[in-house]
Amino acid sequence: MTRKTAGIHHITAFVRDAQNNIDFYAGVLGLRLVKKTINFDAPEVYHLYFGNESGSPGTAMTFFPFAQGRKGKIGGGQVGWSTFVVPLGSLEFWRERLTKLNVSFTEMTRFNETFLRFRDEDGLQLEIVERAEGPESKWAFGGVPAQMAIKGFGGAVLYSINPEKTREVMEQILGFTYVGSDADLLRFRSEGDLGNYIDINANAMEWGHGGAGTVHHIAWRAKDDEDHLQWRATVEQSGLQVTPIVDRQYFNALYFREEGGILFEIATDPPGFTKDEPFEKLGEKLMLPDWFEEKRMLIEQGLSPIQVRVLKEDQ
Repeated sequence: MTRKTAGIHHITAFVRDAQNNIDFYAGVLGLRLVKKTINFDAPEVYHLYFGNESGSPGTAMTFFPFAQGRKGKIGGGQVGWSTFVVPLGSLEFWRERLTKLNVSFTEMTRFNETFLRFRDEDGLQLEIVERAEGPESKWAFGGVPAQMAIKGFGGAVLYSINPEKTREVMEQILGFTYVGSDADLLRFRSEGDLGNYIDINANAMEWGHGGAGTVHHIAWRAKDDEDHLQWRATVEQSGLQVTPIVDRQYFNALYFREEGGILFEIATDPPGFTKDEPFEKLGEKLMLPDWFEEKRMLIEQGLSPIQVRVLKEDQ
């Protein structure tokens, strides 16, 4: 029997400026900064996590702000569009909000749904859709009340250099169900209620390249550590090269690149972001894993000061 993931766990992208990143995702989009830590592989760089009130799986968008990083090129081998979902009836609020904050957007329809499409400061491609399914966020910030807030991910649009191979992974390894096609897109659905709709280009795309304004990887959900081990065996048995399991503090992770060129991660739902700080204080302090604590002073000196702040337009 094919294993089934509930859907997206998180999406991680490259940007340049950490404060601009916070101002956009917390200030404009109203997400909560749930964790302020570092890139464990490059401790001179922040790793910032945004999501609903607790950053629960299916809601977390995370970023590596490389101040001197190159500009990326969106293309094959990447997540092309990261899709946020909002409650039914709130799309007009988001039209008005984006207009008020001078965020240019377009509207498009696919699979009989209306999407607002826009870009962040670095050119990362984002879209908002309204749906009934999925728990509503309890987080309100700035000009975004909880009843209009982003619930989490609605899904993503994957840009594949080999759509048939990507489709095989989605269906045969991750357990997504094929829904249908619309124009040049194929749609798949998972069994979860967030991060559950994935659209893939039907025709092969040319390679993009990583850098500011592009997604580094997309992560899928595993229920727990036992489930995670079984996922690793499943990927390995498929013939794809999979990494050992890596401790990311707030989840365990494994990585593999599918033949459409996209870097996939599978991440555990637990332990979550309250592992090392209380719910009420999430995102307030720079949190470091134990093996970096002795270097805290040096690390903090090398990082630019950042803060979560209400935009002047919302004051």
